[in-house]
Amino acid sequence: MKRQTKTKIIDFATYIGIVIVFIIMNTLKSNGMLTRSMTGQLVPICCYIVMAVSLNLTVGILGELSLGHAGFMSVGAFTGVVTAMSLQAAIPSEGVRLALAIVMGAIFAAVAGTLVGIPVLRLHGDYLAIVTLAFGEIIKELINCLIIGHDENGLHIIFNATGSRSVADLGLTETGRVLIKGAQGATGTQTIANFTAGFILIMITLVVVLNLVRSRSGRAIMALRDNRIAAESVGINVTKYKLMAFVTSAALAGGAGALYGLNFSNLVSSKFDFNTSILVLVFVVLGGLGNIWGSIIAAAVLTILPEALRGFADYRMLIYAIVLIIVMLTTNDPQMKALISKLIPIRKKGEAGNG
Repeated sequence: MKRQTKTKIIDFATYIGIVIVFIIMNTLKSNGMLTRSMTGQLVPICCYIVMAVSLNLTVGILGELSLGHAGFMSVGAFTGVVTAMSLQAAIPSEGVRLALAIVMGAIFAAVAGTLVGIPVLRLHGDYLAIVTLAFGEIIKELINCLIIGHDENGLHIIFNATGSRSVADLGLTETGRVLIKGAQGATGTQTIANFTAGFILIMITLVVVLNLVRSRSGRAIMALRDNRIAAESVGINVTKYKLMAFVTSAALAGGAGALYGLNFSNLVSSKFDFNTSILVLVFVVLGGLGNIWGSIIAAAVLTILPEALRGFADYRMLIYAIVLIIVMLTTNDPQMKALISKLIPIRKKGEAGNG
């Protein structure tokens, strides 16, 4: 009973903490106290926080290594762009279109997660990581072959696998517009993403993930992570619960992708390559596997850090890499942890002596 109460307090503190940070940042933004660069980073930070928390569900809670998380983000991003732009005349309200785009991005990413997860989750360890990595690259190439336009007759879609077709083959009317131009990506997109939508998406992500983890299904998922054979022996359906975590993670990544895609007027599929998947994985590892607060902090800090170091010109990425190495050594080395734990009692003794 005490443990459940403590868990509820921690979860409630997480929600309150996010709300407080949102109020502070929104106040600073309204008063013009944030730099232009920092203001532009607010939506991407929200997207990366959602990506980190959702990937932590797969890597930290389920215990499976996925290297294709950016693939689900790209599915959500381009689905969101097509949804929002094709409904521009029918739904003038930007907020409604943004909400619909995020929902559609999450749905399409969930479908992709299901199609990938059913065969892939039968694998383990390195094999699973390799296949999910391949999925991310395949999605990127498939998007490069898509040419999509919209007019009063609806959507026009061409899959340009041979490279011989162009925008002219869409057959759009004079009032139509091209939404995705193959390898050129989505161009001329109306940027309707905003910080408030990012905050709401983070809150929804936390509610979904924390409630799933605390539920009976969450306990089954963690049982699979700790000991699959023991979990199977007591009747836990391995495929069902692994797929549940994987698809939920993919759907949340799709929602983040839709918000991210509608924050830029131009977007190409190469933005969601292997490096993006690794970046999100770094957020999860540095924040701590299974640690939701750690993922949130790591995603925010490591997204801001390269911009904060821009004044160091050519040396900023070197400093960024050194900071990453130091943090990883500090958080994952048992000797460093022991050293820190020894320093705490010494400080307390010193304070007691001064008193």
